[in-house]
Amino acid sequence: MSRVGQHASATFLSDDMVYADSLIIFPLDTHAAFCALQSRPHEIWARFFGSTLGDALRYTPSDVFETFPFPRGWTVHPALEAAGQAYCDFRADLMVRHDEGLTRTYNRFHDPGERDPEIARLRELHAEMDRAVLNAYGWTDIPTVCEFGPEHEGDGDGDHVVSRRKERYRYRWPNRVRDEVLARLLRLNGQRSQQGAV
Repeated sequence: MSRVGQHASATFLSDDMVYADSLIIFPLDTHAAFCALQSRPHEIWARFFGSTLGDALRYTPSDVFETFPFPRGWTVHPALEAAGQAYCDFRADLMVRHDEGLTRTYNRFHDPGERDPEIARLRELHAEMDRAVLNAYGWTDIPTVCEFGPEHEGDGDGDHVVSRRKERYRYRWPNRVRDEVLARLLRLNGQRSQQGAV
């Protein structure tokens, strides 16, 4: 995963290379682990506890990865493995066929004007990953329906926008769903911390 970027995009890399410190390397090789890292619950946590560099997310492993309360058995969970592999395989094929990298693919993913059926399918597969992760927590009551919303909130003063940057959108959960998931993750983190195992 890129240490700094607009999108928290995980991918598999060869283990016979030496990578720059601009990447976060997770020594994990299962699609279940990929599913958990690429899911919206993990991204919500990253955006809440990580920092920013300009407008971009700065993923800080000590504040994000080490504190995130992953579902039990998250690296080998069968439902996460299946959802993660389906998403990863489809995304890889899509990127090859369109000759696009992760950034361009996710720019399209989050673009409200993007109508490509393959991007719509990628969004559906992402929701299936999110559903698998939420189910792994036992949170079957949380919906996974997304909507397009501003990437950055709180930039305005009433109705007067004080930022000069071009507004970007994200395909994300509504605020109430995001806040509920974050609240549950925080409670779970607190419970595990008291038990001595985050």
